[in-house]
Amino acid sequence: MLKVLKFGGSSMADETQYAKVKAIVDADPDRKVVVVSAAGKRFKDDHKITDLLYLCHAHKKYGVSCDEIWKMICDRYISVRDALGLSTDIESEFAVLREKIDSGISEDELVSRGEYFSARLMADYLGFEFVDAAVWLKFNLDGSVNEDESYQTLKKIVGGHKVVIPGFYGVMPDGAIKTFTRGGSDITGALAAAALDADVYENWTDVSGFLMADPRIVDNPETIKQITYSELRELSYIGAQVLHEQTIFPVREKKIALNIRNTNQPDHPGTMIRESFAEQEAEDNRFITGIAGKKNFSIINISKSGMSSELGIVRKIIKIVEKYGVNVEYMPNGIDTVSMVVDSVKASKCLYQMLGEIQEEFNPEKIHVTENIGIVAAVGRKMASKAGVSGKIFARLGEHGINIRMITQGPDEMNIIVGVDNKDYDNTIRVLYDSFVK
Repeated sequence: MLKVLKFGGSSMADETQYAKVKAIVDADPDRKVVVVSAAGKRFKDDHKITDLLYLCHAHKKYGVSCDEIWKMICDRYISVRDALGLSTDIESEFAVLREKIDSGISEDELVSRGEYFSARLMADYLGFEFVDAAVWLKFNLDGSVNEDESYQTLKKIVGGHKVVIPGFYGVMPDGAIKTFTRGGSDITGALAAAALDADVYENWTDVSGFLMADPRIVDNPETIKQITYSELRELSYIGAQVLHEQTIFPVREKKIALNIRNTNQPDHPGTMIRESFAEQEAEDNRFITGIAGKKNFSIINISKSGMSSELGIVRKIIKIVEKYGVNVEYMPNGIDTVSMVVDSVKASKCLYQMLGEIQEEFNPEKIHVTENIGIVAAVGRKMASKAGVSGKIFARLGEHGINIRMITQGPDEMNIIVGVDNKDYDNTIRVLYDSFVK
């Protein structure tokens, strides 16, 4: 078995966190490939190394000295090395990098060095081989990842060795360093897991998996123990804070299990994500896997007699909306009514022009806009096998005086989405959690 592990910035913050990482890796002989981020914050008012590197580049760009910032960066890594008794000569590499900074260096190359130095020290500490991401992770000219070449290269390099890889960056065809967007080390880990056909991709961070509801609304929500990739996608779309989308695709494509774990609570199983789970693996009879949502939507209702018989009218209306750069999130329609749920902020700048064009083009009998709507989704793969789920949800919300302004459900019955007034948003999530999770 092969497990690929990725450790985030909080896991790489100082020598104490390095020791936790080593204990985790040493505890399982299948943990052979480790991807690391740059050092994160050690305490509330501390600085992330990546932020300091961005700041360093900005100072040089505008002709301002970055000596103080540079010293902070060097001191962080040197202090970790010395505290752990490592032998890596990072001073020499710092000297070379400083010359590059003074003579001109791309922003991507400079900010990637946080991950680079983290990986150099972690490889030394674990006794693993260091594999630079620039050697195997190849970008195409358009900025997309050349998966075929990257995967083949990494397979040849790793073989059966134990390695540490810096996250966040790769190389363009001309050899220039290119970074992902922030959080890109997660993507590197997923690509490495896919390249090596890992059995599990363990993503170690500072939380013990995904929570069933927003902890700012629900007190101490439970961790989601098992979730499918489809359920995760649903929760992510509706507003749950989950992984970067590009983290999901490489491992899902290869049907690799993704396990979200907590470096500070290594015995907690976290959240396991798979394409599917066997029935016998189900741990409870809950039909809700997670609850998520967002506020500040608007519902645009367009009514016209005989609308259902007009060929292509829905497509034509959406085309007008798209022209103004507004995305239609949901369309819970009636026979002679087209309803569109849109983001209020994005639509506000062009709402009247957009509706005016719809009025002129289709001459509807009525256009009505309902604002200040919150969208809440209850997501669960078990909903389809449970009779009366919708009725139970609507009944509980009604008992608590929550007026449902919009209802929609996908044909796969994996979610039930309701629109409520913004003022009822928090209470809707609490009622659903207290009624069907606790």
